[in-house]
Amino acid sequence: MTVVRLQENASWAEHGLTSGQAAALAATELVRIAPGPRPGLWRLRDNGLVGAARIGPRHDPVEVRVQPKTPIDRMLFLLGYARRPRGWRQDTVDAGERPDLVPALAHAFARSAERALRQGVLLGYREREEALSVVRGRIRMVDQVRRRHGLPVPVEVRYDDYTVDIAENRLLLAAAHRLLRLPGVPADTRRLLRHLLLRLDDVTRLVPRGPLPDWTPSRLNNRYHTALGLAELVLRGASYELDDGTAVRVDGLMLEMWRVFEDFVCVALAEALRPYGGTVTLQDKRHHLDRARRVSLRPDLVVNSADGSPVTVVDAKYKTGKTPQEDLYQVLAYCTAMKLNRAYLVYAAKTEAHIHVITGTNGLQIIETALDLASTSDDLRAQIAALAHRIAVEEENPVR
Repeated sequence: MTVVRLQENASWAEHGLTSGQAAALAATELVRIAPGPRPGLWRLRDNGLVGAARIGPRHDPVEVRVQPKTPIDRMLFLLGYARRPRGWRQDTVDAGERPDLVPALAHAFARSAERALRQGVLLGYREREEALSVVRGRIRMVDQVRRRHGLPVPVEVRYDDYTVDIAENRLLLAAAHRLLRLPGVPADTRRLLRHLLLRLDDVTRLVPRGPLPDWTPSRLNNRYHTALGLAELVLRGASYELDDGTAVRVDGLMLEMWRVFEDFVCVALAEALRPYGGTVTLQDKRHHLDRARRVSLRPDLVVNSADGSPVTVVDAKYKTGKTPQEDLYQVLAYCTAMKLNRAYLVYAAKTEAHIHVITGTNGLQIIETALDLASTSDDLRAQIAALAHRIAVEEENPVR
């Protein structure tokens, strides 16, 4: 098996690949690929994703590992603010001394699941519909008549079963199975994951590529929250099953860094703004650029006053260096549609920060700012808190 190691945002790197491996990589678009200086040599670089994946047929696979430029402990901190996964923060996660993303996530999940199950496997009620020889729960009269044609047994019934086969345990089981298939998971973590499979032996496996079961955080499943948040992250990581006639197979955990950064900025900033009053809307779909409402807008974060009217917009960009003009045009469109006098562009890093006062407006300001992702978790929280304070103070003193 060929192993390709890349760094996020690094320059092109040359690797020897077979034509089949190159075709499989090109089909998945997990990395960027171009012909090298001679046959059999290819130029590769990341395509905005980090993690690990195994691509291609079993007899000729290629394993791609993309190392994020952000330190792993900082990555887990950012991922703790992902918009979908619930119930965990980096402070509650033990990733060990793992230098790569997939081993770190696998170890963190295995340890958190182990802690969750120390008090035993969680049980809960699940509604079942079965044909039984005795009455249990309620008889489904319509099904009884349609299927049994007047026969007294078996009886079509619906009842609540107190069982381990519930959504929470199904998610843990599915995440463990998935991590055991991924490349780069060390032997000690695999042992923990296999032990988890034994503990959840009576739980039904999820249907491949089907929707994830929903769960509701509660006092009863509180000890599961960290493990469930990580399980959702693992199961929602970019996974690909391609079959375009060339039998391309892909299995991995690849995360889009722009989405990780955007989620962190939006969720963390929304939490930091809460004490200042008003409301915050993420990915607000209410607004359009034109009166006919054909051109929809979806800003990352909109700060609203107490009556629900927009007062400020924030857009997160996982970019460094010079500000692309299209970013300014995008935010200007938000301000024009919502009649705003101020907006914020939040970058992952900036060499210089600017306040752009837009001509032809009543003093509209587009404010560039940046977060230092190399900072500690506490420093990142402080940067978010400072930005929230700045937004709240400037809302009270709007540009005239």
